[in-house]
Amino acid sequence: MQIPMADLQAQHRALAEEIDGAIREVLESCRFILGPNVSALEEEVARYCEARYAVGVNSGTDALILALAACGIGPGDEVITTPFTFVATTEAIVRVGATPVFVDIDPVTFNMDAALVESRITERTRALLPVHLYGQTADLTALTHLAERYSLKLISDGAQAIGARHNGMGIGQFGDAATLSFFPTKNLGGLGDGGMVLTNSEEVAERLKLLRFHGSGGTYSYREVGWCSRLDELQAAVLRVKLRHLPEWTARRAANAARYAELLEGCGLRLPQAAPGNEHVWHQYTVATPQRGELQAFLRERGIASAVYYPGALHLEEAYRYLGGREGDFPEAERACREVLSLPVFPELPEGAVDRVAQAVLEFCRT
Repeated sequence: MQIPMADLQAQHRALAEEIDGAIREVLESCRFILGPNVSALEEEVARYCEARYAVGVNSGTDALILALAACGIGPGDEVITTPFTFVATTEAIVRVGATPVFVDIDPVTFNMDAALVESRITERTRALLPVHLYGQTADLTALTHLAERYSLKLISDGAQAIGARHNGMGIGQFGDAATLSFFPTKNLGGLGDGGMVLTNSEEVAERLKLLRFHGSGGTYSYREVGWCSRLDELQAAVLRVKLRHLPEWTARRAANAARYAELLEGCGLRLPQAAPGNEHVWHQYTVATPQRGELQAFLRERGIASAVYYPGALHLEEAYRYLGGREGDFPEAERACREVLSLPVFPELPEGAVDRVAQAVLEFCRT
């Protein structure tokens, strides 16, 4: 039996009747753009993540771009973020005309090291953009204090962390905005691209609604230059079906992660840990080892998939060389890029699959 990194077919088979019914209703209604399912999903996700407002857009990347724009970030501004993330985080900063400023990561959580942020703040700094990587939040307590002390915007990239909590509070309760991705392999994934911005600010929410619809909000009066970035009604209908199952899926992910932790204790790999106060939703179960390539090949030979998220630190990527980054600038991020390996943790894993993966890892560690 092959063990993949995800099995969307299994997920969709289990929900086929519900999803088919939701799609039929949209087709029969002929409401395809910003219809009742988008509005309902926005309300439901806002409650789930404990935000006052949620605004659906057409991708997780656009969620970041529009969140930054709605918070007034633009040319001449600096935004502090992490070099160890998917490129969309940095891409969004550049697309609004701002400049990314990197800080290194915490080697335990792989998230932006909040203790290093203050040293990077300048008179041009306007925002902090942490990423809640792999399913747990960055240190939102420390980052909130810094944002308040220096009058900075706090915008979180929560693409991998829907349902994650910090000190008992959902990610929607923190800062000026938080973004979500509904890419198919996310914990809550659609049938294509989709995204959402969470905020507790009515002003930010209203501006997001303008920006996603050509700066008009759906009228022929254009208050500013915007985007065409509306969450599709069909996607919203499918996501509403899946959202009802998300708590159960998250619990299965947590159970799989706990089983890995039990079986792999003392194996010599760096195992993932939830930081104190964090409720992890385990988008990925990511170990780290200097023998990453050898371990990945060993697992592949035994029919077990694994993946590297992410193989390159962004300050060293060609697209961002203009920022002046050099090898050695952010050693923990660079080490993570060499060592991290994610193991299958998705909720549809068949019984015994986690044990089989763990036994293969242990066999490798004994060789």
